[in-house]
This record gives sequence, structure tokens and C-alpha cells, in this order.
Amino acid sequence: MKKEKVILVNEKDEPIGLMEKIEAHEKGLLHRAFSVFIFNDKNEIMLQKRAAHKYHSPGLWTNTCCSHPREGETVEEAGVRRLQEEMGFQTPIKHVTSFIYKAPFDNGLTEHEYDHVLVGKYNEEPNLNPEEVAEWKWMTPEDIKAKIKSNPEEFTAWFKIIFEKYYEHLT
Repeated sequence: MKKEKVILVNEKDEPIGLMEKIEAHEKGLLHRAFSVFIFNDKNEIMLQKRAAHKYHSPGLWTNTCCSHPREGETVEEAGVRRLQEEMGFQTPIKHVTSFIYKAPFDNGLTEHEYDHVLVGKYNEEPNLNPEEVAEWKWMTPEDIKAKIKSNPEEFTAWFKIIFEKYYEHLT
């Protein structure tokens, strides 16, 4: 099986090389990533609970999907691809903001990402890939804020950052 590579970038999101995903996370190197937020007509956000065997942040709630674009792939193309791979549906998405964050994990890995935030609309149920996603649900922004405040350990690091600092860009 071909090892997945990430695009290493500088702080201007300019590509500076490729590296195997696990190595980039072991070394904590800045790389390009994306986070997709899908809204329904009620302005609820589709959340996913990461599968229990994921190499970091297993079993935590997060945005609809997230990953890394491949070489030669735009973040929007990658977002559409991963929505299909993880959640089993496709819908148009658009870029709304981006930011850099760094989050070390207990297992020695570090997410250091230039994260592009993408949004889209969808009103149906997803067809989950159990290798990627354990559960899903719709939540209102108000309920998410309350749940993060009362139980922050149930959510991924990047989701909490996006929701706290960049939520106004999502809608």
C-alpha cells in the first residue's frame, strides 16, 4: 500500500516539499490540511466521531471531515474527495478562511497545520466509512459551544480552535 504524503509548507502556505504523513506528525512539521464543515438548512453542523483506531484523536468529536490534500490537488478538491471517502456523500464546498495551529498529542505526535476551512450545505444522512468514522450527528452552534465548555476533552484540538476563533467565518 502506498504511504500517504503531506505537502510541507512555509507560513505563507507555499509548498516546500513532501513527506510521509506519519513522519511529518512525528517531527511536528508545518503541512497543508483542511477542515470541512457541512451545514444543513437548519444551520446545524454535521459532526463526526473519529474511529477508535485512528492514530491520533481517536473517539473524539470533530467537524464533518478533515485531512490533507495530495500533491497537485486543491484543498477544495481534497475536501470533496474526503467527504466521499469518510462520510459517503458529495456536495459543493468553498474556502472561507485559513490559519496555522500546533497541537501536541499524548502519543508523541504533533499536528502542525496550515489548515484551510471549507464549508458546504447538505441535508441528507451520510453513509459512514467505519474505518474513518464511528458516529455522526447534527448539532446547533449553541449546543456545540455549550458542550465544548462543559466537556472540552470530547472534541479534537483543531475543532475547538476553529469553533472558538473562526466560527464567524463559517456562516
